Amino acid sequence: MIQPGPIGIFDSGYGGLTILSQIRNLLPEYDFLYLGDNARTPYGTRSFQVVYEFTSQAVNTLFEMGCQLVILACNTASAKALRNIQQLDLPKMDSQKRVLGIIRPTVEALDELTQSRHVGILATAGTIKSQSYPLEIKKLFPDITVCGEACPMWVPLVENNEGQSEGADYFVKKHIDNLLQKDSDIDTIILGCTHYPLLLDKIRKYTPEGIKIVTQGEYVSQSLKEYLRRHPQMDELCTKEGTCRFLTTESAEIFRQNASVFLKEAVHVRSIALK
Repeated sequence: MIQPGPIGIFDSGYGGLTILSQIRNLLPEYDFLYLGDNARTPYGTRSFQVVYEFTSQAVNTLFEMGCQLVILACNTASAKALRNIQQLDLPKMDSQKRVLGIIRPTVEALDELTQSRHVGILATAGTIKSQSYPLEIKKLFPDITVCGEACPMWVPLVENNEGQSEGADYFVKKHIDNLLQKDSDIDTIILGCTHYPLLLDKIRKYTPEGIKIVTQGEYVSQSLKEYLRRHPQMDELCTKEGTCRFLTTESAEIFRQNASVFLKEAVHVRSIALK
């Protein structure tokens, strides 16, 4: 008999904590187990094969720890590994286990958000290079024009707690300007990296009025709630005691310090090794 367990949340680093935070706000009664592969972050510059291998290790670890449902709260993992895990790995495992990503829920919201049908993507170099957002958008909304801009300095700014510095202004303005120079008709911008909500004040400061800024957590959490409603058999496999535990491949003390930037709360975390 399959034992219910927490919902697994995986990210290569800390950005997935912004997704976790929104999900917990919407679904506070559920149990969650967050795993950050902080020792091997960032994933954005790694090959598809390496990201797939690392993500598979993390997903298998969460499955072994009792999770029946895992959310890849990482754009790079969703872009480079999700399809292989769903198509190649899950059929060999328990047929009831599921792995979901965060790109599609964000894309599904675009139809009601954009009026000009011109959408911009601000993301890591790996996510931009993967073309995952344009491909997913074209599948659902072929009339939408998509333009992307890689922002390689934004994640280091956040993780070094420099997101509110004057130096951050330069890099935020630079990439927003670059994106809008590529397509002046953009009326909706997706923040295609889970770190970027921590730069939201500065992003809004340098984005012209009238352009919508889409952060993923809101749409991913709503999508998960709807998914569990539509799949009661999976909902029954998710325990509901309102707990949240944390795992990291890095030092537990380093994770605690950095997680406080994202969650504004103290966390209890344990270090593990992935293999």
